[in-house]
Amino acid sequence: SGAPTIAVVLLGTGVVGGALLKLLNTPAAASLRLVGAANSRRQQTDPVSLASRSLREQLNHQGDARDNAGLLAALDAGGAAVRVIVDATASAPLASRHAEWLARGYHVVTANKALAGGELTGWRALQAALVRGGRYGDSATVGAGLPVLSTLRRLRSCGDSLLTLEGVFSGSLSWLFNQYDGSRPFSVLLREARQLGYTEPDPRSDLSGEDVARKLLIIARNAGFSLGTDEVQVDGLVPESLRGLSADAFLARLDELDAPLAARHAEAASRGAVLRFLARLNQRGHARVGLVEVPLSHPAARLYGTDNQFALSTTRYNTQPLVIQGPGAGPEVTAQALLGDVLALG
Repeated sequence: SGAPTIAVVLLGTGVVGGALLKLLNTPAAASLRLVGAANSRRQQTDPVSLASRSLREQLNHQGDARDNAGLLAALDAGGAAVRVIVDATASAPLASRHAEWLARGYHVVTANKALAGGELTGWRALQAALVRGGRYGDSATVGAGLPVLSTLRRLRSCGDSLLTLEGVFSGSLSWLFNQYDGSRPFSVLLREARQLGYTEPDPRSDLSGEDVARKLLIIARNAGFSLGTDEVQVDGLVPESLRGLSADAFLARLDELDAPLAARHAEAASRGAVLRFLARLNQRGHARVGLVEVPLSHPAARLYGTDNQFALSTTRYNTQPLVIQGPGAGPEVTAQALLGDVLALG
C-alpha cells in the first residue's frame, strides 16, 4: 500500500495515550499510520511492535532508549505528506520543544498544557513558530475537546471579540461541588472522587486551582489577552498547613478541609446560593480562579457530574452568553479530541 497520508508519532502512552492507541485501530483512523510511540523511558519505531495490541505493555520493558531524534527520523522516513507529533504527556520539557518542531515543519497535536498555559515567553515562541511552520492542534488542552478554542478562534476571525469569560474548567472540582450539599463532609466526597479516578492521585493538583489557571491562560491568550502566569489570581482550596506535606500525609489529614468549607457552604445556603469553583476573566483582562457563591439562576448552578462549562460574552453575544457545556474529563473524549485535530490536518 502507498505511503499513508498522515504519519503519527505518539508521545505518552498513559491513560489518554492508551485511549488514543485504541482509536487508531478503528476505521476513523484509516488514513493515519503510527510510525513511533514512546513513554517516558522507552520508545518503539518497529512496525510489527507498533501494530501489536499490547504495545503499551511492551513499552514498559522493551524498546529503544528515549530519544526524540529517532522518532523524528521515523516520521521523515515514511514519505507521508503530513507528519504529526502527538503529545499526550504532561511533560514541561517536551512542551518546550513544540515550537522548534513546528518551525521544522512538523504539525503538533497536544493534550499537554505546559506550553500554551505556561510562561508568556513560551506562548510567544509558539505564535512565532506558527507563522513559519506547522499547525498546532490544541483542542484537548481545554475541556477535554469541548469546542471552546475552535469556537473562540472562529468568532475572532469574524471580527468578534471576547468581553468576559466565566466557567467551571475542572471535571474533578465540578463533580465535588455539584455533589457538595452539606449532608456529607467534603473530605468524604474527595476520597470518593479520588477512587473514581476524577482527581489526580495527589488531589492537591486539582484543589490548588493551578490546572484551572492554566486552562484560563490558554483561553485568554487565544482571545488576545497576553496574560503572564503571575496575572491569574488563584485562590486554591489547600490551606497553607497542608501544602508542604507528602501525598500520604496530606491524604491522612483531609478532614482539616471540612470545617472551613462547611462554614462557606452554610453561608451561601443562607443566601439561597451554591458554591462553584469558577474561572473568570473580565473585560480588562483581569483573571481569577477560586470558589465563588453563585445564585441558583447562574448557569454553573445547573451542572451535572464532571461537566465543564464555558460561558463566553462577546461583542455579538452580549445580552446572553454563548455557553459550551459537557463532560470535561475522561480519556476517551480527550483521545477523540486528539484524533480530531490530527484528522483535520489531512
